[in-house]
Amino acid sequence: MSEELKNSPIEDFDWEAFEKGETQREKSQEELEKTYDKSLGSFKDHEVTEGTVISINKREVVVNIGAKSDGIIPFNEFRYNPDLKVGDTVEVYVESQEDRKGQLVLSHKKARASKSWERVNQALDNDEIIKGYIKCRTKGGMIVDVFGIEAFLPGSQIDVKPIRDYDVYVNKTMEFKVVKINQEFKNVVVSHKALIEAELEQQRKEIIAKLEKGQVLEGTVKNITPYGVFIDLGGVDGLIHITDLSWGRVNNPNDIVQPDQKLNVVILDFDEEKKRIALGLKQLMPHPWDALDPNLKVGDRVKGKVVVMTDYGAFVEIAPGVEGLIHVSEMSWSQHLRSAQDFMKVGDEVEAQILTLDREERKMSLGIKQLKEDPWETIETKYPVGSKHSAKVRNFTNFGVFVELEEGVDGLIHISDLSWTKKIKHPSEFTQIGAEIDVVVLEIDKENRRLSLGHKQLEENPWDVFETVFTVGSVHEGTITEMLDKGAVISLPHGVEGFATPKHLQKEDGTQAKQGETLEFKVIEFNKDAKRIILSHSRIFEDEQKAEVRKAKKASKPQAEEPAVTSNLEKTTLGDISSLAALKAKLEKGE
Repeated sequence: MSEELKNSPIEDFDWEAFEKGETQREKSQEELEKTYDKSLGSFKDHEVTEGTVISINKREVVVNIGAKSDGIIPFNEFRYNPDLKVGDTVEVYVESQEDRKGQLVLSHKKARASKSWERVNQALDNDEIIKGYIKCRTKGGMIVDVFGIEAFLPGSQIDVKPIRDYDVYVNKTMEFKVVKINQEFKNVVVSHKALIEAELEQQRKEIIAKLEKGQVLEGTVKNITPYGVFIDLGGVDGLIHITDLSWGRVNNPNDIVQPDQKLNVVILDFDEEKKRIALGLKQLMPHPWDALDPNLKVGDRVKGKVVVMTDYGAFVEIAPGVEGLIHVSEMSWSQHLRSAQDFMKVGDEVEAQILTLDREERKMSLGIKQLKEDPWETIETKYPVGSKHSAKVRNFTNFGVFVELEEGVDGLIHISDLSWTKKIKHPSEFTQIGAEIDVVVLEIDKENRRLSLGHKQLEENPWDVFETVFTVGSVHEGTITEMLDKGAVISLPHGVEGFATPKHLQKEDGTQAKQGETLEFKVIEFNKDAKRIILSHSRIFEDEQKAEVRKAKKASKPQAEEPAVTSNLEKTTLGDISSLAALKAKLEKGE
């Protein structure tokens, strides 16, 4: 400063007041106070006002609101706004114009909170985009600081694609839309996905408008489900159904693709209204049937892996995408109905013979029984008529027993061929399922794969001997074992059974014979072919009475000498006949 300026007088200086010792006049003092108060601005404690950011560092933000001093606010109160800069106008809450240190105390967080509900509701009503700071994770989503309020961001509303790592979003500032407010509980729900969807909707319309069937596009694996894979085509999603992932069978789509994998897909179909796009992956690869060995033919043997089991058969993959069916009837030469699970299971490696091959229809049938010799080809040699074998009882019918001599060779024992002497009503009375039974081959029907078998033929026919023992008129002791409407079944010696009608069961005293009684019976009919013996108890005393009547008549007449006649009423027993004794010994030995 020049010497001249230093010494120049102040034009308006009040020398009188100076001489009197006054530094300023009263009027001038009041004016100065008014001017000072005006410069400080109009604000009070516990009110919200606006201020200007004058400096920023990592810990603090200095704000000028026109007070005697500037206010200092922690930087973390502005973390929702990472773009904050010097010169920005911000709202602040005046905690105190002057603390113990004479410092102005401000809060930006409280300023935001004081008007938060008003702003949140306004954002919902106006569909406004707001900024929020993601504070932390919580169950099902994230906690977001919006206008000082803790809002909930559901995990499904973070992005249009599934989120695998939520932690990467913590401490980030993002844009949101308020989607729901519960005024009663003061709950706010926000969404970031809604912003993305709004942007993608326009892209989706443009993409769908350009789609064509057969078009090949690059996409990214967005989500993998048990039924297929969702592909992001750049703003629009398409689905590759599990059947369109590979020409072979796919049990788990994760075996074919991985999350976030980029791949080419072909558009199979799309619905513009429903916004559904069907995609294919296998269609970009040649069909395995087209690459199948052209020399492969019916009768060839192939190896493969069982991929699917059903009750009626097994599907075997002989090459990726090329399958053949082994029907259960082609698994064994046996005629019995069985489940395919009895022969194999998923994952088994099997060898089979090609039975049919249709390359145009891409179908193939296989068989494994053909790898073994058909037992019926040599049936006459292995099971000739008259040969004896041991068989396993498989099933019963009313007319006989089905048995299995070996796998694929079955036979029938007719009920009449089970026993020479027993009258069997049902085969279950004679044997049981799963039991072993000795048989003899009676007849072979190779064309229809049937064997007629017998069991009783293993022994001689005792009726040849019975014919000489149970002659008509002979008397034998028997026990009534069963009472029927038409008569009674009578057990004779050595298991032979006879039958007597009700009128032949009347006893001499006029009563009727009952079950369990042992009486003497006379043979009145013997039929070897039908194996039938008809008996009578009443004939014994009736014939005796008739004989006495005849004797009385003869006594009243002159007697002429007559040769002695042996009575045919003489009792016979099995022990009295040599042939029957031999049979008895044989039967006992057999028993």
